[in-house]
Amino acid sequence: MTDLYKLLNEKVDAKAVGGDSVPNRADVKLEETWDVEAIFADVEAFEAAFASLKERLPKYSQYVGKLKDAEVLNDFLTKSRDDLIDMGKLYVYAHLKNDEDTADTKNMGLFMRARQLYSEFGSALAFYRPEIAAWEEDEVKRLLESADLSEWEKFLDEITRFAPHTLTDNEEKILAEFSPVLNTGASVFSVLTNADFKFPMVPDDDGKEIELTSSRYGRLMQSKNRDVRKAAFLGKYQVYGQFKNTIAGTLASAVKQHNVEKTIRHFPSARAHALFENAIPEAVYDNLVKSINDNLSLLHRYTAMRKKRLGVEALHSYDMYPSLVEDVDLKFSFKEAEDMIMAAMKPLGDDYLQILEEAFANRWIDRAENRGKRSGAYSSGTYGTLPYILLNWQGKLDDIFTLAHELGHSVHSYLSRKTQPAQYADYSIFLAEIASTLNESLLSKYLLDTWTDPKQRLYVINEYVDGFKGTVFRQTQFAEFEQLIHEADDRGEALTAEFLSEHYAEMNRRYYGEALTFDEEIALEWARIPHFYYDFYVYQYATGFSAAAAFSKRILAGEEGAVERYKDVLRAGSSDYPIEVLKKAGLDMTSPEVVSDALQTFESYLEQME
Repeated sequence: MTDLYKLLNEKVDAKAVGGDSVPNRADVKLEETWDVEAIFADVEAFEAAFASLKERLPKYSQYVGKLKDAEVLNDFLTKSRDDLIDMGKLYVYAHLKNDEDTADTKNMGLFMRARQLYSEFGSALAFYRPEIAAWEEDEVKRLLESADLSEWEKFLDEITRFAPHTLTDNEEKILAEFSPVLNTGASVFSVLTNADFKFPMVPDDDGKEIELTSSRYGRLMQSKNRDVRKAAFLGKYQVYGQFKNTIAGTLASAVKQHNVEKTIRHFPSARAHALFENAIPEAVYDNLVKSINDNLSLLHRYTAMRKKRLGVEALHSYDMYPSLVEDVDLKFSFKEAEDMIMAAMKPLGDDYLQILEEAFANRWIDRAENRGKRSGAYSSGTYGTLPYILLNWQGKLDDIFTLAHELGHSVHSYLSRKTQPAQYADYSIFLAEIASTLNESLLSKYLLDTWTDPKQRLYVINEYVDGFKGTVFRQTQFAEFEQLIHEADDRGEALTAEFLSEHYAEMNRRYYGEALTFDEEIALEWARIPHFYYDFYVYQYATGFSAAAAFSKRILAGEEGAVERYKDVLRAGSSDYPIEVLKKAGLDMTSPEVVSDALQTFESYLEQME
C-alpha cells in the first residue's frame, strides 16, 4: 500500500514465554497492563476519532494536480502528516486492544476496521507520489527554494528516488484499495495460530498436565526435564503438521504478493524491492549470508559442545534450548528485573535512565499473560502515543533479557519521536535491532561484573551464546530460506508444504551440523515463523546484533564520544538513510568486518564455555 510515510512502527520479536495458569484478561491487575487509555479513553472516543478522520479523506481530492504550487504543496504535506498521526493512533489502539485477547471478536473488529481505514487513507493519498515522481529534478529544487519546505527535503528525495518504481495515480490507488486483500495470508496466519489453534495437554516440570500454548512453549523448551521438552516439541508440531497445507497456502500467498509487487514496480527481485525503501545495498544481505556460511563451523562447535555437556547419545531439536549450566534455577520478581536493568544501563547516562523510569512508572508495559493474549514480545506505538511493550512475563532470566530488549526499542522510539518531526520520527528495522540488542549486551556485561558465583556467571555466558545463536545464526538461516522461497516462486515453482519442508530440512542440517540428530518435526519449523510474512525483515536481526556488538564494545571501553554517537543514532529517526546514520556514528555496515568482528566475540564466549 502507498502511504505518506511509515508512522505505524511495530517491532515484533519472537520470544515466547508462558505461565502455569492462564487468567482471563479481566482478572489481570491494572498495574500489569499497558495504559492504552492514554490513546483513547474508551471505545466511544475511538469511534469519534475514527468518524472524524473518515470524513476528512474526501477533501484530499482538492489537491490533485495542484502540488507544483509551493504553498499548496506545503499545505498538503502538513495536513496529511497531521491526519496520518491520527490514523496511527487509531491503528495502534486497535491493534493493542486486539493483542490483549485475540479471541475477543469486538477488539478483532476494531482492528479490522482500523486496517480498512488505513487502506482508504492510502487510497485517498495515492495521487501524490506519482504526481511528484513525474517532476523534473529542477522542479523539486525550485519548490524547496521558493517556500518553507526545507523540512520536507529528505521526504521529497525519497519520492523522487522511487520515481522509476512509481505507478500512475489510478494504479497506485488500486493497489492501495487492494492492500487488505493482498495481506490476507499474513492475517489468516495470525488468527489461525494465535486464536484458533488448540494445542494438547502436556506435562510441566511438576508433572502436572497443562494446556500447551504458544507462550508456554518457550518456557517448556527450556525445561531441564527432557521428557517435558520432548512432549512440548511433539505437541507443538503435531498441531502445525495437521495444518501444514493451509499454512503453506498462507505463506505462498504472501510470497506471491511480494513477487507480484516487485514485478509491477519494476524491481529485479522481491529482495531488491524490500531493501530499496531504506536504501540498503543488497551487498549487506549477501555479506551477512556469506560471512555466516563461512563460519558455520562455529555453530557446529556449539552444537557439539551442547551434546557433550548434556551427556546425550543423540542431540535432538528439543535439546537446543535448556541452559547448559546445572543447578542454577534463577527466578526474579518484576521489581528485581527493573532494578537490574536500571543498573545495567548506567553506562548510557542519566537521561537514558530517566526514560526507563518513566516506562516503569507510567504503564508502558503489558506484562501479564492472559488467555488469548498474543504470544511473544514486542514494542509498538506511533507518533503521539507511548512506546508500548507487550510481554508474557514469567520471571526467568530470559524474561529480563527480553524486557531489556524491548525497552531498547521503546527508548529508541521515545527519542526519535521527541527529536524528529512526525515525518521523520519513524526509523527502519535495520536500525531498530541495534537499540534492543545493545541493551542485552550491556545487561550481560553488568551481570558478569556483579555476579561472583561461577555457575551464575557461566549461566550469563550461556545466555549470550544462545542469544547469538538465535539472533545471528538462526535469523540468517531464516533470511537465506526467505530468499530461497521467493526465488522459487519467481521461477514458477509451487510452494507446497512438501517443498517448504524439504528445503528447510536441508538447510537446518547444513546450519547445525552432524552433532544434531535430525527430527522430522523440525522440517515444519517454517510453518510457525511469522517473520516470513514480513518481506525480507529477519536479516536485520542479525545485522542489528552485529552493529550492537560494535557499539557496546566502544561504550564499555569508555571510548570518548561513543555514548553520544550512539544516542545520535537513536535520535536520528529517518532523517537520513540508515546506512548513512550509522556511518555518521562511525560504523560502516557495507563492510563485512562488522559481522566478522561479532563472530569473533561469539567465538571468545564459546571458548570460555568450552
